[in-house]
Amino acid sequence: MRTGVIVFPGSNCDRDMAVALHQATGIAPAMVWHKDTSLPPLDLVAIPGGFSFGDYLRCGAIAAHAPIMEAVRAHAARGGLVLGICNGWQVLIEAGLLPGALMRNAGLKFVCRTVHLKVLNTQSPFTHTCAPESLLSVPVAHHDGCFVAEDALLDRLEGEGRVAFRYVAANGHPAPDANPNGSMRDIAGILSENARVLGMMPHPERMADPALGGSDGARVFESLVAAMQDS
Repeated sequence: MRTGVIVFPGSNCDRDMAVALHQATGIAPAMVWHKDTSLPPLDLVAIPGGFSFGDYLRCGAIAAHAPIMEAVRAHAARGGLVLGICNGWQVLIEAGLLPGALMRNAGLKFVCRTVHLKVLNTQSPFTHTCAPESLLSVPVAHHDGCFVAEDALLDRLEGEGRVAFRYVAANGHPAPDANPNGSMRDIAGILSENARVLGMMPHPERMADPALGGSDGARVFESLVAAMQDS
């Protein structure tokens, strides 16, 4: 499986992403600079977390217009896999590859802690090996992670099975303090219409090895590898 990580000024999770992808695939990912205008042959493009361009204007707004993003859009249009985590999800929304918006956390503070996710869609390449409604424990670290959308869009996302993950308590049930940012309907990650693009706020790459305190996040990367082997 050929993977690549887009690197912007202000990216700070690009190496974490690269390590997780290398561990899952056995092949070091290509590190692609934001000023490049083309991608090498890739199966997956990953956009990591951080503070691209210092989060000026809006989080992800400047990065969405970087030269490399035209190639990322073309990759997605061909059915290529795209994974955006944290700031990467913000970039994907600003680039028009995923709907909705990500706003300031409801508590107006930066949040950094472990959260529990319920896997709602197990048919996507990103959740291929997860059991239905299984739970994953992974960290979040963001200031603008509140997913918002009109009710009609939220209904469509849920009706089409495009909500990949939902924030829940450790027992798997909704709870006010389980949602770290106030995201509508406790949404932690969404899929594109063809389920080939995933944006999620939590960081699976930071919990993909027991040495990091847990390996639940590795399920996302293992699922990608399994999906490619099955295709």
